[in-house]
Amino acid sequence: MGGIVDPAAIVKPQRVKLHPFKVMVGPVTHLAEERERLATLTFSGFSVTQLGATIGGIVEGVDITQPLEDEVVAELRRCLLDFKVIFFRNQPLTAAQHVAFARRFGELEIHPFIPANTEQPELVRFEKEAKVGGFENVWHSDVPWREIPSAAAVLHGIEIPAVGGDTAFCDMYAAYDGLSQKMKERIADLTAVNDFTKAFGHTLDDESRSAMHEKYPPTIQPVVRTHGETGKKLIYVNRAFTESIVGLSEGESNELIDFLSSQTNVLEYQCRFQWEPHSVAFWDNRAVQHFALSDYWPQRRVMERASIVGERPF
Repeated sequence: MGGIVDPAAIVKPQRVKLHPFKVMVGPVTHLAEERERLATLTFSGFSVTQLGATIGGIVEGVDITQPLEDEVVAELRRCLLDFKVIFFRNQPLTAAQHVAFARRFGELEIHPFIPANTEQPELVRFEKEAKVGGFENVWHSDVPWREIPSAAAVLHGIEIPAVGGDTAFCDMYAAYDGLSQKMKERIADLTAVNDFTKAFGHTLDDESRSAMHEKYPPTIQPVVRTHGETGKKLIYVNRAFTESIVGLSEGESNELIDFLSSQTNVLEYQCRFQWEPHSVAFWDNRAVQHFALSDYWPQRRVMERASIVGERPF
């Protein structure tokens, strides 16, 4: 019996350009293997609900306000490496408990620019309201301008607006894997200059900025980073902190940074987390970039973050 044929049924599953624009449409087929792998994973002592195709898992069955057995910490570390960012609900952490949990995964860093919790210097405090807007709504990884950037971060939601204030995360492995072979070859050995100035320089006068540059000079990091534990490659540039690509003209550099950063716009590479009071996000800062939505002004949003020291990027 005849009927109308779905025009998509005669098109090979692939990404195609929507001319005359740069937008790509079609199934993101390279995600399938990782999506199915994550669906088969199991962990002892807790369960995980997959959130995005290749990124994000909601963990249930663990109380991170209490001391954890070594075996549970090891399983959570494995879970983090697999899902890239994991989430917990109903975890009313005190500042001390927050630091204690994060410290189970490594040494904690002190952020030189963001104000800290008065009780725990390892916790940076993001306190936004009508007079203090949120400017974290750009895709980025944390502190690539440090010689040793953070490996991971634990963010605790303390006060959450009734509507808005979500955080989105992007799988930068998937973003790299989605590049053409020609682009992968072009960027394979490139390095980039990363600097704090665009994000934090406006908060300093000239003298203070110069002093901080003495302490935290611009760093040279790979454009394509290899994760120190998984061995996977990922895009490691962003518009917030990457100043230039070494060896390229200003125009070429800006164009390449913009193109590589724009891979975070692919929704299929993302997951999005809707906060509730005392939710916790724990992300692998080497594998993901994040974007804090600034759609709640002038409502109040208070978060605290502990960051775990990583390794030199390569």
